Amino acid sequence: MSIAAKIEELVKLGINAQEFYLENESHMHSGTATESHFKLIVVSDDFAGKRAVARHQSIYALVAILMNNPIHALALHLFTVQEWSVKEDKQLLSPKCLGGSK
Repeated sequence: MSIAAKIEELVKLGINAQEFYLENESHMHSGTATESHFKLIVVSDDFAGKRAVARHQSIYALVAILMNNPIHALALHLFTVQEWSVKEDKQLLSPKCLGGSK
């Protein structure tokens, strides 16, 4: 099973996601790992009433077994259904790689 499939399985087991987008961004970073950098967008009313830190902590807890190895970086964009419905720019770019040769 790919790392992306594992991330999706773990998150969807713990969060009732109305929308789920996972992008492998490893090609934008240096090194040989092909599944180490990901961008995750989750839209769920499970985030209602939670601040950004608590939302991130809930996702990190679900994928903890994958963090540091094999996942090096996980960019999280977490919204309630209402927040997502009024968001105009849904492209959500990840930060540029600051290390290595890229």
